[in-house]
Amino acid sequence: MKYPILLVHGIVLKESKFFHAFGKIGKRLQAKGYCVFIGKHDGFGTVENNAKQLQTQIEDILARENTDKINIIAHSKGGLDCKYLISALGMEDKIASLTTLCTPHFGSPVASRIMKYPKCILKTVAFWVNFWYRIFGDKHPDAYNVCKELQLHNDVDPYPFSDKVYCQSYSSTMKSVKDDFVMGIPLVFSRRIQNGATDGLVPIDSSVFELYRGNCLSDSVSHSQIVDFMVPKKKKELIYSFYCAICKELADMGF
Repeated sequence: MKYPILLVHGIVLKESKFFHAFGKIGKRLQAKGYCVFIGKHDGFGTVENNAKQLQTQIEDILARENTDKINIIAHSKGGLDCKYLISALGMEDKIASLTTLCTPHFGSPVASRIMKYPKCILKTVAFWVNFWYRIFGDKHPDAYNVCKELQLHNDVDPYPFSDKVYCQSYSSTMKSVKDDFVMGIPLVFSRRIQNGATDGLVPIDSSVFELYRGNCLSDSVSHSQIVDFMVPKKKKELIYSFYCAICKELADMGF
């Protein structure tokens, strides 16, 4: 592969010494010979703040690896962070490709439902989320505004994209509550709020951006399972193979 790979996580998950935001995916890709890095941005940072943190990390990677571009594979809100990074922070010439996985390009019904609760309750919950995430290492946690950013919207994409960067998007579908007990409750919320296929948090139509490649797998895969979180053994190898296929295809395209 010509350029290094940066795996960018979404909210809640966070890369640390004791927890890996992409499970064993990074190590599997490294075993295949790819140069892989994991995003060190906040777990509950706003799109703008996370984009700035990623910008600093990318500049460091480019200097360290003596290369001029990087490939990004971004999950969930991480895709929004990267779109802002490219469109608003002038990084379009340093990003070879962006692959978004289950990114809420047009918002999440779960976030919209949460924002309907009384503001005093939301602010209180956000305070404690921010408190704990600072302890976990977040520099600028802002749970309340992050949730606002993830609400459903049907207007013009707030993060316009550059045609200088190759971009593709994937979705996933969680078919039943029993397929992932972690995402079971969000799935129920999603189905009550909005009809149509969803990964538990993000509807398929919200995952569509630029070159849409369809679902990651034909199997039932939840929003969190696609990043190797609480995945049944029989499904793990399919997920690892999916990431390897992305990287191989990008390499074949000259990225």
